[in-house]
Amino acid sequence: MNGRAQIFSPVGHGVHSMSRKQKGFSLIELLIVVAIILIIAAIAIPSLLRSKLNANEASAVHSLRTLNTSCANYASTYGGGYPAALSNLGPAVVPSAAAADLIDSTLAGGIKSGYTFIYTAGPAGAGGVVNTYTITADPTSRGNTGQRGFFTDQTFVIRANSTGTASATDLPVS
Repeated sequence: MNGRAQIFSPVGHGVHSMSRKQKGFSLIELLIVVAIILIIAAIAIPSLLRSKLNANEASAVHSLRTLNTSCANYASTYGGGYPAALSNLGPAVVPSAAAADLIDSTLAGGIKSGYTFIYTAGPAGAGGVVNTYTITADPTSRGNTGQRGFFTDQTFVIRANSTGTASATDLPVS
């Protein structure tokens, strides 16, 4: 004999060797694969989170540009200056000064893409005309949904502050 145990097949197909052939992966091989996946995840996840912050900030700047344009359209369409509230720019079945249908309901609600938008109308002048406004956009959770705060007004200049709420004295966004 050759040193291996042999048995006879009960159905008469000959002799089968009892030597085992290893199939699959060893525990060490699986652990190495898992470790490699964890290392890749540790590298990729922070980059993914940073890109989400950057996307939210870009969306906030775009939304501020949209709001500036909508305020100018509102003033030229309804002749009473700028709107008294953000909701005056919101959706409507029939556009009017109360709801001009210039922005979507999400932005009119004041929260979009991880940022909270606060519209403040300036004091009403002669005839109730609002000639100034300010809008701030701050992350709903600073460091998680965005880092910078943004500010704009009727000058259409968008300004940013990396540590808090932006104001008219901060540097413009380039």
